Amino acid sequence: MFASKKDIVGIDVGSSAVKVVRLRESRGTFHLENVGIMPLDSETIVDNTIMDSTVIVDSVYFGFSHSLPLQITIMDSTVIVDSVRNLLSAMKIKTKRVATSVSGHSVIIRKISLPVMTDAELEASIQWEAEQYIPFDISEVNIDFQILGPDAKDPSQMDVMLVAAKKNFVDDYTTLFAEAGLEPVVMDIDCFAVENMFDYNYGFVDDEVVALIDLGASATSVSVLKGSMSIFTRDIQAGGNLLSEELQKRLGVSSEEAERAKLGDRHIADVDPDSVEEILTDAIENLVQEVQRSLDFFSATSSEDRISKIYLTGGVSNSVKIRETLEERLGIPVERVDPFRNVTINEKEFDSEYLDAIGPMFSVAAGLAMRKVGDK
Repeated sequence: MFASKKDIVGIDVGSSAVKVVRLRESRGTFHLENVGIMPLDSETIVDNTIMDSTVIVDSVYFGFSHSLPLQITIMDSTVIVDSVRNLLSAMKIKTKRVATSVSGHSVIIRKISLPVMTDAELEASIQWEAEQYIPFDISEVNIDFQILGPDAKDPSQMDVMLVAAKKNFVDDYTTLFAEAGLEPVVMDIDCFAVENMFDYNYGFVDDEVVALIDLGASATSVSVLKGSMSIFTRDIQAGGNLLSEELQKRLGVSSEEAERAKLGDRHIADVDPDSVEEILTDAIENLVQEVQRSLDFFSATSSEDRISKIYLTGGVSNSVKIRETLEERLGIPVERVDPFRNVTINEKEFDSEYLDAIGPMFSVAAGLAMRKVGDK
C-alpha cells in the first residue's frame, strides 16, 4: 500500500486558505515532516472557481491507478500562485511534485451498474458508457473510473465508480502549480482524499456504514462508505461562511468581527452576546438541515444500509455546537476527525495542542500527502 511514495506534497487549495502537508513514509508508517496554511481573500475562489486570468499545456494523472495522462490547458492566477510559492518557501519545501484535488458542481461522481467486463474493456468503452450519466458534453470532461466489484443483487452486473470533471475547471487548478514551478502528479477529488486519510487513521470495518462530512468554509462534502466502498457522495454549496455571513448581516459588524464572534469572541463592541448565540444557533440549524437532507436522500435510496456513525472534519468541525446539533437531529453518534491520529509526530518539532486545534482543516491535504503516482 505504501510502496515508493517519495517527495510528493499534498496541497489543498480551498476557498479560505491554501493548506500544505508533507509526510515521510517509512515501513508502512507516515511521519509528519511539515504542515502549513496560508489564508486567502474571500473573493479569490468563489463556488470552487478560481477568479482570474493564459496558456501552457501539460499532463496530469486524475486519481486512480489506470488513469491516462490527460492533455490540459493551463491558466494563471497570480494571487494563489504567490500564496503557494510563499507558503512552500516559508516551509522550506523544495519538492516540485504535488498531489492536489478538486470538488464542486464541475465534478460529477456516480456509482453506476454495468455488465461485468475487465478494466481494459471498460477503459475502451468508458466514453460511451459515461455519456448516459454525465450532464456535460463528453468532449468537455476528463473521465476516470474504478471497478468496485460485482453487483450484490445481479452477478452479471458490476458496480463502477464513475468520476468526471470539466476540463476547464481542472485546468484552472493545475495552472496554479505549473505557474508556481510545481509538477501536479496526482489530481484527486476532495472526498476521496478525505476517505484516504480516514482509512489510514481509523480504518474501514467490513459492512460498517459510516458518513464522512467535510465542513469547509464555502462548501460541505458528504460521503457514505460501506466498509472501504464509497456508496454515496454529495457536495453542498454551504459551509462555515454561512455562520459568518449571518452574523455580519444581522449584527452589522465587519467580516473580521463576525469571524471572531463565530470563533467564540463575545466581547465585540456594541454587540449583545445573547444575540450572537441566537444568530449562530439559527445559522447552524440551516447548515445542519442541508447535511440532513443529503443523508435523508441516501437513506431513501438505500433501504438496507443504515449509517452507524458520522465523522466530521474541516475547519467548522471544531464547533461543539455543530457536532451536538447534528447528533441530536440525526440520532447518530458524531466524532470530530483527527487526520494525524496515526501519523508519527515529533513532539519536539510540533506542538500537539496546536496540531489538534488545526488538524480538521488539513484532512484533505493529509489524504493527498498519503497519495502516490498510480495510487488507487
